[in-house]
Amino acid sequence: MPELLQAYWPYLLIAFVLGLAIAWFAFAANRKTAIKRDPNAPKDVLDEGAERASRNEALIASPASAQMDDTALPQPSAEPSSGNDDLTRIKGLGPKIAAMLNEQGISTFAQIAEWSETDVDRIDASLGRFQGRIRRDSWVEQAKMLAAGAESEFSQQFGNT
Repeated sequence: MPELLQAYWPYLLIAFVLGLAIAWFAFAANRKTAIKRDPNAPKDVLDEGAERASRNEALIASPASAQMDDTALPQPSAEPSSGNDDLTRIKGLGPKIAAMLNEQGISTFAQIAEWSETDVDRIDASLGRFQGRIRRDSWVEQAKMLAAGAESEFSQQFGNT
């Protein structure tokens, strides 16, 4: 064994140095970059000192797009409905999203069933952190079935409500 160490000590030394260099780069890559902030700048709600619930509430309540024009959203259909539908029956549409849609004047399955692709894009942009659910969960297709009263087809395709 000592003969092997004497014969291969340069290779062992090189392997050891390479191992140290690789370990140093691996640990150095995990370091976080320090963000320097102006001490005179006003504190934001999302700063480290804010409570977790306050930060989350600020994210939820923030507008999806400051450039969004409310007049660009589709207006409720001219035909008055017999009442508001329970929009939460649509899979992927919970109480928070239903409240957001109600604020925009959308309260029936028939209104959702009439959405065009541009309507879907506009409304999706106003959903904030819920963006993408309209197409992913097929809201328009579900609304068409529910508006038509096709309960059995709806249950077969999307499950029980």
